[in-house]
Amino acid sequence: MPPKPSSQSQSDRPSACPVKHSSASSTPAAMNPSSSAQPPQSTSTTPSYISKLNPLNYMPSNLANAREHTEQTISLPLEREASTIPRGDGQGTWEYPSPQQMYNAMLRKGYTDTPAEHVESMVAVHNFLNEGAWEEIRGWEGRFHAGLGRGWTMCSRGEEGYEKHARLEALRVRGREAELLNHEPDLIRFEGRPGDMTPKARMLSFMAKVWPSEFPDNPPFDRHDWFVRRKIPGGQEKEVRYVIDYYSGPPEPTGEPVFYLDVRPAVDGPTSAAERLMRWGGDVWWRASGGVVREELARQKR
Repeated sequence: MPPKPSSQSQSDRPSACPVKHSSASSTPAAMNPSSSAQPPQSTSTTPSYISKLNPLNYMPSNLANAREHTEQTISLPLEREASTIPRGDGQGTWEYPSPQQMYNAMLRKGYTDTPAEHVESMVAVHNFLNEGAWEEIRGWEGRFHAGLGRGWTMCSRGEEGYEKHARLEALRVRGREAELLNHEPDLIRFEGRPGDMTPKARMLSFMAKVWPSEFPDNPPFDRHDWFVRRKIPGGQEKEVRYVIDYYSGPPEPTGEPVFYLDVRPAVDGPTSAAERLMRWGGDVWWRASGGVVREELARQKR
């Protein structure tokens, strides 16, 4: 169900849910997802349960925030967590459902095999992951919301040089120009599509069958489409669709589960295709051409 704005009072907030997924940097080269993440605490959550409990799967807007079923054997928290994801209608940020609301939704959907004691950790994992997904989208928007020309400038020094370039540019510009260049996107709506594999995921699955030694046979356990409002210099706005594939990885030695996200603009036209090519190609070129070494030598000369 759609999340609701965190600016409302706890008593009159409708039961709603936004979305999030993880952030990190260590990712399998063959899979090449955008980010990886380890939940903040150990949990026995499995991908199948995580997919069922994803807050992006639409839930009834009238979902009660109280125990409703005799199947529930323990009390679950009623507190709802506000996300950092701005709403497209300008009414604050999206808000996640409480563990109790999520459990009620699972039972309504027929998932009666969901252990109540697992729900709180599942919700925590999803909140953590969805925030990571939003950070990935902010990274794409920071590079490309002002056009492909500026996008290439931001991508030409690779992933490692982007943050430095962005900080320097923020210091350089002033006033209205700074406001446009530093525009923060907002989330208009989202759609959970766990049964629809993306073209990239299908390709990776095919490669795993053809070259199993090079590509892991690890299809995504979930897929989301997020629709983001992008503000373009000049006062124009554009809706951009992002696709997110969710992967599970080998657990940490300490037992914590690991999840990977592959977040990128959907190829809905030539512009989004160019954005993906620029970001990938800029990083490859910067690394292959020895850009890091050149920068370090230049720094030493100064």
